Amino acid sequence: MDTTTDTVLFDELGLAAPLLKAVQETGYTTPTPIQAKAIPLALQGLDLMAGAQTGTGKTAAFALPILQKLLPFASNSTSPAKHPIRALVLTPTRELAIQVEESIKVYAKHTPLKSLVVFGGVDIKTQTPHLKTGIEILVATPGRLLDHVEQKTLNLSQVQILVLDEADRMLDMGFMPDLKRILALLPKQRQNLMFSATFSNEIKKLADDFLTNPTLIEVARSNATNDNVTQKVYMVAQSSKQALLTQLLVESNSQQVIIFTKTKITASKLSRALQKEGISADAIHGDKSQKERIEALDAFKAGKITALVATDVAARGLDISDLPMVINYEIPSAPEDYVHRIGRTGRAGASGIAISLVCEEEEKYLVEIEKLIKRSITRETVEVKLNTKNTSKSAHTQTSNEQTANDSLNSNRHATKPRQQSRKPSRDPWFDKPYEPSTSTAHQQHFTANSSNKAPVAALLGGLRSK
Repeated sequence: MDTTTDTVLFDELGLAAPLLKAVQETGYTTPTPIQAKAIPLALQGLDLMAGAQTGTGKTAAFALPILQKLLPFASNSTSPAKHPIRALVLTPTRELAIQVEESIKVYAKHTPLKSLVVFGGVDIKTQTPHLKTGIEILVATPGRLLDHVEQKTLNLSQVQILVLDEADRMLDMGFMPDLKRILALLPKQRQNLMFSATFSNEIKKLADDFLTNPTLIEVARSNATNDNVTQKVYMVAQSSKQALLTQLLVESNSQQVIIFTKTKITASKLSRALQKEGISADAIHGDKSQKERIEALDAFKAGKITALVATDVAARGLDISDLPMVINYEIPSAPEDYVHRIGRTGRAGASGIAISLVCEEEEKYLVEIEKLIKRSITRETVEVKLNTKNTSKSAHTQTSNEQTANDSLNSNRHATKPRQQSRKPSRDPWFDKPYEPSTSTAHQQHFTANSSNKAPVAALLGGLRSK
Protein backbone atom coordinates (compact mmCIF):
# COMPACT_ATOMS: atom_id res chain seq x y z
CA MET A 1 0.00 0.00 0.00
CA ASP A 2 1.33 3.38 -1.00
CA THR A 3 0.01 6.37 0.91
CA THR A 4 2.03 9.08 -0.83
CA THR A 5 2.00 10.51 -4.32
CA ASP A 6 4.14 12.87 -6.34
CA THR A 7 2.45 15.95 -7.70
CA VAL A 8 1.07 15.19 -11.15
CA LEU A 9 -1.29 16.90 -13.55
CA PHE A 10 -4.45 15.52 -15.10
CA ASP A 11 -2.93 15.58 -18.57
CA GLU A 12 -0.21 13.21 -17.29
CA LEU A 13 -2.70 10.47 -16.33
CA GLY A 14 -3.28 9.22 -19.86
CA LEU A 15 -6.85 10.47 -20.18
CA ALA A 16 -8.43 11.02 -23.60
CA ALA A 17 -8.74 14.55 -24.99
CA PRO A 18 -12.56 14.83 -24.58
CA LEU A 19 -12.23 13.93 -20.88
CA LEU A 20 -9.31 16.30 -20.29
CA LYS A 21 -11.28 19.09 -21.90
CA ALA A 22 -14.20 18.49 -19.55
CA VAL A 23 -11.89 18.38 -16.53
CA GLN A 24 -10.18 21.61 -17.54
CA GLU A 25 -13.54 23.31 -17.96
CA THR A 26 -14.33 22.49 -14.34
CA GLY A 27 -11.21 24.41 -13.34
CA TYR A 28 -9.19 21.44 -12.06
CA THR A 29 -5.60 20.95 -13.18
CA THR A 30 -4.11 18.89 -10.35
CA PRO A 31 -5.73 15.61 -9.27
CA THR A 32 -6.30 14.86 -5.60
CA PRO A 33 -4.17 12.09 -4.06
CA ILE A 34 -6.90 9.46 -4.45
CA GLN A 35 -7.41 10.46 -8.09
CA ALA A 36 -3.68 10.41 -8.83
CA LYS A 37 -3.39 6.89 -7.41
CA ALA A 38 -6.66 5.33 -8.53
CA ILE A 39 -7.01 6.56 -12.12
CA PRO A 40 -3.85 4.94 -13.58
CA LEU A 41 -4.53 1.63 -11.80
CA ALA A 42 -8.18 1.59 -12.87
CA LEU A 43 -7.16 2.29 -16.45
CA GLN A 44 -5.02 -0.86 -16.28
CA GLY A 45 -8.15 -2.88 -15.52
CA LEU A 46 -7.19 -3.76 -11.94
CA ASP A 47 -9.69 -4.32 -9.13
CA LEU A 48 -9.32 -1.61 -6.53
CA MET A 49 -10.07 -1.34 -2.84
CA ALA A 50 -9.70 2.38 -2.33
CA GLY A 51 -9.99 4.27 0.93
CA ALA A 52 -9.98 8.02 1.32
CA GLN A 53 -11.60 10.65 3.45
CA THR A 54 -14.94 11.84 2.23
CA GLY A 55 -14.71 14.95 0.08
CA THR A 56 -11.38 14.09 -1.50
CA GLY A 57 -12.62 13.56 -5.05
CA LYS A 58 -13.51 9.87 -5.07
CA THR A 59 -16.19 10.31 -7.74
CA ALA A 60 -13.74 11.51 -10.38
CA ALA A 61 -11.34 8.74 -9.31
CA PHE A 62 -13.72 6.14 -10.76
CA ALA A 63 -15.83 8.20 -13.18
CA LEU A 64 -12.92 9.24 -15.40
CA PRO A 65 -11.48 5.70 -15.80
CA ILE A 66 -14.97 4.35 -16.56
CA LEU A 67 -15.53 6.92 -19.31
CA GLN A 68 -12.05 6.31 -20.73
CA LYS A 69 -12.60 2.53 -20.93
CA LEU A 70 -16.05 2.89 -22.50
CA LEU A 71 -15.01 5.42 -25.17
CA PRO A 72 -14.34 2.67 -27.76
CA PHE A 73 -18.00 1.63 -27.39
CA ALA A 74 -19.39 5.15 -27.72
CA SER A 75 -22.01 5.52 -30.43
CA ASN A 76 -24.12 8.34 -31.82
CA SER A 77 -26.78 5.87 -32.88
CA THR A 78 -30.27 6.33 -31.48
CA SER A 79 -30.78 2.58 -31.33
CA PRO A 80 -31.04 1.34 -27.69
CA ALA A 81 -29.14 -1.78 -28.72
CA LYS A 82 -26.08 0.41 -29.31
CA HIS A 83 -26.22 1.68 -25.73
CA PRO A 84 -26.27 -1.31 -23.34
CA ILE A 85 -25.43 -0.82 -19.66
CA ARG A 86 -21.67 -1.35 -19.48
CA ALA A 87 -20.88 0.27 -16.12
CA LEU A 88 -22.91 0.07 -12.89
CA VAL A 89 -22.31 2.40 -9.93
CA LEU A 90 -24.10 1.52 -6.69
CA THR A 91 -24.54 4.09 -3.93
CA PRO A 92 -26.29 3.87 -0.53
CA THR A 93 -28.40 7.04 -0.72
CA ARG A 94 -30.47 8.96 -3.24
CA GLU A 95 -28.50 12.17 -2.69
CA LEU A 96 -25.18 10.49 -3.37
CA ALA A 97 -26.58 8.75 -6.46
CA ILE A 98 -27.76 12.08 -7.88
CA GLN A 99 -24.43 13.75 -7.11
CA VAL A 100 -22.39 10.96 -8.73
CA GLU A 101 -24.46 10.91 -11.91
CA GLU A 102 -24.27 14.70 -12.20
CA SER A 103 -20.46 14.47 -12.07
CA ILE A 104 -20.41 11.71 -14.69
CA LYS A 105 -22.52 13.88 -16.99
CA VAL A 106 -20.06 16.75 -16.56
CA TYR A 107 -17.05 14.60 -17.44
CA ALA A 108 -18.86 12.88 -20.35
CA LYS A 109 -20.30 16.01 -21.97
CA HIS A 110 -17.84 15.90 -24.90
CA THR A 111 -18.51 12.22 -25.59
CA PRO A 112 -21.57 10.32 -26.91
CA LEU A 113 -21.67 8.22 -23.72
CA LYS A 114 -24.97 8.43 -21.84
CA SER A 115 -25.71 7.99 -18.15
CA LEU A 116 -28.80 7.75 -15.95
CA VAL A 117 -29.56 7.68 -12.23
CA VAL A 118 -32.38 5.60 -10.68
CA PHE A 119 -33.43 5.68 -7.03
CA GLY A 120 -36.44 5.07 -4.84
CA GLY A 121 -38.89 7.62 -3.53
CA VAL A 122 -40.23 8.52 -6.97
CA ASP A 123 -42.55 6.75 -9.40
CA ILE A 124 -40.58 3.99 -11.12
CA LYS A 125 -42.59 4.58 -14.31
CA THR A 126 -40.88 7.94 -14.79
CA GLN A 127 -37.48 6.20 -15.01
CA THR A 128 -38.44 3.38 -17.38
CA PRO A 129 -38.66 5.43 -20.63
CA HIS A 130 -35.12 6.76 -20.11
CA LEU A 131 -33.80 3.24 -19.57
CA LYS A 132 -35.43 2.05 -22.77
CA THR A 133 -33.55 4.64 -24.85
CA GLY A 134 -30.28 2.96 -23.85
CA ILE A 135 -27.52 4.17 -21.51
CA GLU A 136 -23.93 3.04 -20.96
CA ILE A 137 -23.51 4.09 -17.32
CA LEU A 138 -26.17 3.46 -14.69
CA VAL A 139 -25.97 4.95 -11.20
CA ALA A 140 -28.44 3.36 -8.79
CA THR A 141 -29.41 2.65 -5.23
CA PRO A 142 -29.62 -1.13 -4.62
CA GLY A 143 -33.32 -1.33 -3.83
CA ARG A 144 -34.53 0.59 -6.88
CA LEU A 145 -32.12 -1.31 -9.14
CA LEU A 146 -33.71 -4.60 -8.04
CA ASP A 147 -37.16 -3.08 -8.64
CA HIS A 148 -36.19 -2.50 -12.26
CA VAL A 149 -34.71 -5.98 -12.52
CA GLU A 150 -37.99 -7.51 -11.35
CA GLN A 151 -39.94 -5.42 -13.86
CA LYS A 152 -37.48 -6.41 -16.60
CA THR A 153 -36.86 -2.78 -17.55
CA LEU A 154 -33.07 -3.18 -17.70
CA ASN A 155 -30.43 -5.77 -18.57
CA LEU A 156 -27.17 -6.17 -16.65
CA SER A 157 -25.66 -8.93 -18.77
CA GLN A 158 -23.11 -6.64 -20.46
CA VAL A 159 -21.80 -4.82 -17.38
CA GLN A 160 -18.01 -4.61 -17.60
CA ILE A 161 -17.29 -2.38 -14.59
CA LEU A 162 -18.92 -2.36 -11.16
CA VAL A 163 -18.37 0.39 -8.61
CA LEU A 164 -19.44 0.25 -4.96
CA ASP A 165 -19.32 3.80 -3.68
CA GLU A 166 -19.47 4.37 0.09
CA ALA A 167 -19.40 0.62 0.58
CA ASP A 168 -19.19 0.90 4.37
CA ARG A 169 -22.38 2.94 4.46
CA MET A 170 -24.14 0.31 2.36
CA LEU A 171 -23.31 -2.30 4.97
CA ASP A 172 -24.43 0.03 7.78
CA MET A 173 -27.78 0.47 6.04
CA GLY A 174 -28.34 -3.27 5.67
CA PHE A 175 -27.82 -3.55 1.90
CA MET A 176 -25.74 -6.73 2.05
CA PRO A 177 -28.59 -9.07 0.91
CA ASP A 178 -29.40 -6.71 -1.99
CA LEU A 179 -25.73 -6.50 -2.98
CA LYS A 180 -25.45 -10.29 -3.13
CA ARG A 181 -28.52 -10.49 -5.36
CA ILE A 182 -27.11 -7.84 -7.68
CA LEU A 183 -23.67 -9.46 -7.88
CA ALA A 184 -25.32 -12.73 -8.94
CA LEU A 185 -26.90 -10.92 -11.92
CA LEU A 186 -23.61 -9.54 -13.26
CA PRO A 187 -21.10 -11.21 -15.58
CA LYS A 188 -18.33 -12.90 -13.62
CA GLN A 189 -15.70 -11.36 -15.85
CA ARG A 190 -15.74 -7.69 -14.90
CA GLN A 191 -13.65 -5.00 -13.21
CA ASN A 192 -14.60 -4.08 -9.64
CA LEU A 193 -13.85 -0.81 -7.88
CA MET A 194 -14.74 -0.35 -4.23
CA PHE A 195 -14.51 3.03 -2.54
CA SER A 196 -14.99 3.47 1.17
CA ALA A 197 -14.14 6.09 3.77
CA THR A 198 -13.58 3.44 6.45
CA PHE A 199 -12.09 -0.05 6.40
CA SER A 200 -13.82 -2.21 8.99
CA ASN A 201 -13.53 -5.97 9.19
CA GLU A 202 -16.94 -6.23 7.50
CA ILE A 203 -15.69 -4.14 4.58
CA LYS A 204 -12.64 -6.35 4.19
CA LYS A 205 -14.89 -9.41 4.14
CA LEU A 206 -17.08 -7.79 1.48
CA ALA A 207 -13.95 -7.08 -0.56
CA ASP A 208 -12.95 -10.73 -0.34
CA ASP A 209 -16.37 -11.73 -1.66
CA PHE A 210 -16.36 -9.76 -4.89
CA LEU A 211 -12.89 -8.30 -5.60
CA THR A 212 -10.25 -10.28 -7.49
CA ASN A 213 -6.69 -9.71 -6.24
CA PRO A 214 -7.47 -6.08 -5.44
CA THR A 215 -4.90 -3.35 -5.17
CA LEU A 216 -5.27 -1.46 -1.92
CA ILE A 217 -5.07 2.31 -2.12
CA GLU A 218 -5.28 4.36 1.04
CA VAL A 219 -4.20 7.97 0.81
CA ALA A 220 -5.20 8.82 4.37
CA ARG A 221 -5.23 6.86 7.58
CA SER A 222 -8.39 4.79 7.88
CA ASN A 223 -11.17 6.58 9.78
CA ALA A 224 -9.11 9.77 9.88
CA THR A 225 -10.63 13.21 9.98
CA ASN A 226 -9.35 16.16 7.97
CA ASP A 227 -6.66 18.17 9.73
CA ASN A 228 -8.17 21.33 8.26
CA VAL A 229 -11.41 20.74 10.16
CA THR A 230 -11.43 22.33 13.63
CA GLN A 231 -13.31 20.03 15.99
CA LYS A 232 -15.01 21.42 19.09
CA VAL A 233 -17.11 19.79 21.80
CA TYR A 234 -19.42 21.78 24.08
CA MET A 235 -20.62 19.97 27.18
CA VAL A 236 -24.20 21.07 27.72
CA ALA A 237 -27.34 19.81 29.43
CA GLN A 238 -29.83 18.20 27.08
CA SER A 239 -32.45 20.77 28.08
CA SER A 240 -30.14 23.64 27.02
CA LYS A 241 -29.07 22.28 23.64
CA GLN A 242 -31.64 24.13 21.59
CA ALA A 243 -30.84 27.48 23.23
CA LEU A 244 -27.10 26.92 22.72
CA LEU A 245 -27.61 25.92 19.09
CA THR A 246 -29.56 29.11 18.40
CA GLN A 247 -26.86 31.12 20.17
CA LEU A 248 -24.08 29.54 18.07
CA LEU A 249 -25.93 30.12 14.82
CA VAL A 250 -26.58 33.77 15.65
CA GLU A 251 -23.06 34.49 16.92
CA SER A 252 -21.27 32.70 14.06
CA ASN A 253 -23.32 34.56 11.45
CA SER A 254 -22.69 31.60 9.17
CA GLN A 255 -24.68 31.48 5.94
CA GLN A 256 -24.52 27.68 5.60
CA VAL A 257 -24.64 25.13 8.41
CA ILE A 258 -25.64 21.47 8.38
CA ILE A 259 -27.04 20.31 11.73
CA PHE A 260 -27.17 16.57 12.37
CA THR A 261 -29.70 14.77 14.55
CA LYS A 262 -30.19 11.07 15.26
CA THR A 263 -33.91 10.86 14.52
CA LYS A 264 -36.33 12.16 11.91
CA ILE A 265 -38.69 13.50 14.59
CA THR A 266 -35.93 15.57 16.20
CA ALA A 267 -34.88 16.93 12.81
CA SER A 268 -38.40 18.12 12.01
CA LYS A 269 -39.00 19.62 15.46
CA LEU A 270 -35.63 21.36 15.52
CA SER A 271 -36.07 22.96 12.10
CA ARG A 272 -39.46 24.33 13.15
CA ALA A 273 -37.98 25.65 16.41
CA LEU A 274 -35.18 27.44 14.52
CA GLN A 275 -37.73 28.99 12.18
CA LYS A 276 -39.58 30.41 15.21
CA GLU A 277 -36.29 31.97 16.31
CA GLY A 278 -36.04 33.76 12.97
CA ILE A 279 -33.43 31.42 11.45
CA SER A 280 -34.17 30.16 7.95
CA ALA A 281 -34.11 26.38 8.29
CA ASP A 282 -35.46 23.20 6.77
CA ALA A 283 -35.16 19.48 7.48
CA ILE A 284 -34.02 16.65 5.22
CA HIS A 285 -34.59 13.03 6.25
CA GLY A 286 -36.00 9.68 5.15
CA ASP A 287 -39.67 10.56 5.64
CA LYS A 288 -39.42 13.45 3.21
CA SER A 289 -40.35 12.76 -0.41
CA GLN A 290 -37.55 12.91 -2.93
CA LYS A 291 -39.05 16.12 -4.34
CA GLU A 292 -39.03 17.74 -0.88
CA ARG A 293 -35.46 16.63 -0.22
CA ILE A 294 -34.19 17.97 -3.54
CA GLU A 295 -36.03 21.29 -3.04
CA ALA A 296 -34.57 21.70 0.47
CA LEU A 297 -31.06 20.85 -0.73
CA ASP A 298 -31.30 23.21 -3.71
CA ALA A 299 -32.54 26.02 -1.45
CA PHE A 300 -29.63 25.37 0.92
CA LYS A 301 -27.08 25.41 -1.90
CA ALA A 302 -28.60 28.63 -3.23
CA GLY A 303 -28.29 30.32 0.17
CA LYS A 304 -32.04 30.61 0.72
CA ILE A 305 -31.75 28.38 3.79
CA THR A 306 -29.10 28.97 6.44
CA ALA A 307 -29.52 25.81 8.52
CA LEU A 308 -30.20 22.40 7.01
CA VAL A 309 -31.19 19.92 9.73
CA ALA A 310 -30.42 16.38 8.61
CA THR A 311 -30.34 12.80 9.81
CA ASP A 312 -27.52 10.44 8.88
CA VAL A 313 -29.32 9.61 5.63
CA ALA A 314 -27.77 12.88 4.46
CA ALA A 315 -24.40 12.42 6.14
CA ARG A 316 -23.00 11.19 2.85
CA GLY A 317 -23.78 12.28 -0.65
CA LEU A 318 -24.15 15.97 0.14
CA ASP A 319 -21.54 17.87 -1.79
CA ILE A 320 -21.74 21.50 -0.66
CA SER A 321 -18.81 23.55 -1.86
CA ASP A 322 -17.12 25.60 0.85
CA LEU A 323 -19.48 24.49 3.62
CA PRO A 324 -18.01 26.33 6.63
CA MET A 325 -19.66 24.55 9.54
CA VAL A 326 -21.22 21.29 10.69
CA ILE A 327 -22.97 20.95 14.05
CA ASN A 328 -23.77 17.65 15.73
CA TYR A 329 -26.91 18.47 17.72
CA GLU A 330 -26.82 14.83 18.79
CA ILE A 331 -23.66 12.82 18.30
CA PRO A 332 -24.10 9.44 16.62
CA SER A 333 -23.89 6.17 18.52
CA ALA A 334 -21.81 4.70 15.66
CA PRO A 335 -18.43 6.49 15.71
CA GLU A 336 -17.90 5.99 11.96
CA ASP A 337 -20.92 8.19 11.30
CA TYR A 338 -19.14 11.05 13.09
CA VAL A 339 -16.32 10.86 10.54
CA HIS A 340 -18.76 11.09 7.67
CA ARG A 341 -20.81 13.87 9.23
CA ILE A 342 -17.92 16.22 9.77
CA GLY A 343 -16.55 15.24 6.36
CA ARG A 344 -19.22 17.51 4.87
CA THR A 345 -17.02 20.48 5.78
CA GLY A 346 -13.34 21.07 5.03
CA ARG A 347 -13.68 19.57 1.55
CA ALA A 348 -11.16 19.95 -1.26
CA GLY A 349 -8.60 21.59 1.01
CA ALA A 350 -10.91 24.24 2.47
CA SER A 351 -11.05 24.86 6.22
CA GLY A 352 -14.11 24.07 8.29
CA ILE A 353 -15.52 23.85 11.80
CA ALA A 354 -17.25 20.83 13.33
CA ILE A 355 -19.07 21.47 16.62
CA SER A 356 -20.67 18.77 18.75
CA LEU A 357 -23.18 19.46 21.52
CA VAL A 358 -22.70 16.66 24.03
CA CYS A 359 -24.79 16.02 27.12
CA GLU A 360 -23.73 13.78 29.99
CA GLU A 361 -25.59 10.75 28.60
CA GLU A 362 -23.75 11.04 25.26
CA GLU A 363 -20.23 11.25 26.62
CA LYS A 364 -19.74 7.48 26.25
CA TYR A 365 -20.26 7.88 22.49
CA LEU A 366 -17.71 10.70 22.41
CA VAL A 367 -15.13 8.39 24.00
CA GLU A 368 -15.71 5.81 21.24
CA ILE A 369 -15.34 8.51 18.58
CA GLU A 370 -11.99 9.60 20.03
CA LYS A 371 -10.78 6.00 20.00
CA LEU A 372 -11.72 5.65 16.34
CA ILE A 373 -10.10 8.87 15.12
CA LYS A 374 -7.14 8.38 17.46
CA ARG A 375 -7.24 11.89 18.84
CA SER A 376 -8.84 13.61 21.80
CA ILE A 377 -11.24 16.50 21.41
CA THR A 378 -11.10 19.19 24.08
CA ARG A 379 -14.30 19.53 26.07
CA GLU A 380 -15.38 23.11 26.42
CA THR A 381 -18.15 24.77 28.35
CA VAL A 382 -20.05 27.83 27.24
CA GLU A 383 -22.52 30.08 28.98
CA VAL A 384 -25.94 29.65 27.44
CA LYS A 385 -27.46 33.09 27.00
CA LEU A 386 -31.22 32.90 27.20
CA ASN A 387 -33.27 35.11 24.90
CA THR A 388 -34.22 38.15 27.05
CA LYS A 389 -37.61 38.56 25.45
CA ASN A 390 -38.49 34.91 25.72
CA THR A 391 -37.01 34.69 29.20
CA SER A 392 -39.09 37.65 30.44
CA LYS A 393 -42.22 36.22 28.91
CA SER A 394 -41.44 32.80 30.33
CA ALA A 395 -40.74 34.21 33.78
CA HIS A 396 -43.96 36.24 33.72
CA THR A 397 -45.92 33.18 32.64
CA GLN A 398 -44.27 31.06 35.31
CA THR A 399 -44.99 33.67 38.01
CA SER A 400 -48.60 33.96 36.92
CA ASN A 401 -48.97 30.22 36.85
CA GLU A 402 -47.40 29.88 40.28
CA GLN A 403 -49.70 32.60 41.71
CA THR A 404 -52.73 30.94 40.14
CA ALA A 405 -51.67 27.59 41.53
CA ASN A 406 -51.11 29.06 45.01
CA ASP A 407 -54.46 30.88 44.94
CA SER A 408 -56.16 27.70 43.85
CA LEU A 409 -54.41 25.70 46.56
CA ASN A 410 -55.34 28.18 49.30
CA SER A 411 -58.89 28.32 48.02
CA ASN A 412 -59.10 24.55 48.09
CA ARG A 413 -57.73 24.43 51.62
CA HIS A 414 -60.33 26.92 52.91
CA ALA A 415 -63.11 25.25 50.99
CA THR A 416 -62.22 21.78 52.12
CA LYS A 417 -62.36 22.44 55.88
CA PRO A 418 -66.00 23.52 56.20
CA ARG A 419 -67.11 20.74 53.87
CA GLN A 420 -65.50 18.23 56.20
CA GLN A 421 -67.21 19.76 59.26
CA SER A 422 -70.72 19.80 57.78
CA ARG A 423 -70.41 16.43 56.15
CA LYS A 424 -73.46 14.22 56.84
CA PRO A 425 -73.38 10.49 57.40
CA SER A 426 -73.73 8.60 54.18
CA ARG A 427 -75.53 5.63 55.75
CA ASP A 428 -78.44 4.80 58.07
CA PRO A 429 -77.30 4.78 61.76
CA TRP A 430 -79.47 1.73 62.28
CA PHE A 431 -76.88 -0.35 60.44
CA ASP A 432 -74.23 0.70 62.96
CA LYS A 433 -76.16 -0.57 65.99
CA PRO A 434 -75.04 -3.81 67.72
CA TYR A 435 -77.02 -6.83 66.71
CA GLU A 436 -80.21 -7.24 68.78
CA PRO A 437 -82.67 -10.08 68.26
CA SER A 438 -86.01 -8.58 67.35
CA THR A 439 -89.46 -9.68 66.34
CA SER A 440 -90.72 -9.37 62.82
CA THR A 441 -93.16 -6.70 64.05
CA ALA A 442 -90.38 -4.51 65.44
CA HIS A 443 -88.41 -4.88 62.28
CA GLN A 444 -91.45 -4.04 60.22
CA GLN A 445 -92.09 -0.97 62.38
CA HIS A 446 -88.50 0.20 61.93
CA PHE A 447 -88.62 -0.35 58.18
CA THR A 448 -91.91 1.44 57.93
CA ALA A 449 -90.64 4.34 60.02
CA ASN A 450 -87.55 4.81 57.91
CA SER A 451 -89.51 4.49 54.69
CA SER A 452 -92.46 6.66 55.67
CA ASN A 453 -91.14 9.73 53.88
CA LYS A 454 -89.88 7.87 50.84
CA ALA A 455 -91.62 7.17 47.56
CA PRO A 456 -93.47 3.82 47.43
CA VAL A 457 -91.49 0.89 46.09
CA ALA A 458 -93.05 -1.45 43.56
CA ALA A 459 -94.29 -4.75 44.94
CA LEU A 460 -92.18 -6.74 42.56
CA LEU A 461 -89.12 -5.14 44.16
CA GLY A 462 -90.23 -6.06 47.70
CA GLY A 463 -92.31 -2.99 48.46
CA LEU A 464 -95.47 -3.01 50.59
CA ARG A 465 -98.82 -2.55 49.00
CA SER A 466 -100.66 0.43 50.47
CA LYS A 467 -104.18 -0.12 51.74
